[in-house]
Amino acid sequence: MNILLHPTYFPDVAHMAAIAQSDVVTFEMDDNFAKQTYRTRTYIYGANGKLLLNIPVVYTQKNRQKYRDVKVSNAENWQSIHWKSLLSAYKTSPFFEYYEDDLHPLFEMKVDYILDYNLKCFEVISECLQLEKSILKTEEFKHEVEDASDLRHLVNPKLDLNFQNEKYTQVFDDKHGFINNLSVLDLLFNEGPNALDYLENQDLSL
Repeated sequence: MNILLHPTYFPDVAHMAAIAQSDVVTFEMDDNFAKQTYRTRTYIYGANGKLLLNIPVVYTQKNRQKYRDVKVSNAENWQSIHWKSLLSAYKTSPFFEYYEDDLHPLFEMKVDYILDYNLKCFEVISECLQLEKSILKTEEFKHEVEDASDLRHLVNPKLDLNFQNEKYTQVFDDKHGFINNLSVLDLLFNEGPNALDYLENQDLSL
């Protein structure tokens, strides 16, 4: 199966399951940017339940911009805030310390463009998962594609995706129960080396 996806910020389980079960992954590189999508956000499991981590960007709706041209706003130290949120949420998880040294540099590196940063995050996550895939990148935007399954709609966080037929243990599930389709970081910190098998075995109807 060949799939077409948007690069997103620490992709959710739906994105990563689709990638894990595909033969070839093509990233959409030539679309227009839209706010309030997984391009700039991801959700983790905090002590009070579902927690949004959002990357601020320099963007205005007045002038249409390509995703690849949108810059990150570093006026506030969002990387430090995100890392502290991950520490608070997952420091007691079974595998946080195992991946901490791989992930921490992402929250200290200089970030200019959101698309470049998301691709770097995906690269590191793939290494953590030991996921090896053929990655292609589009050179022009097409509304319809014929040579791949178009999963670009997964970038919309308002989709109600309740596909996880197999639950895994989450840090705070005794308080709030199982939360579906969080960032792959949640799966990684809780399942460790078993995370890739979990992704490969999800029954996707996306």
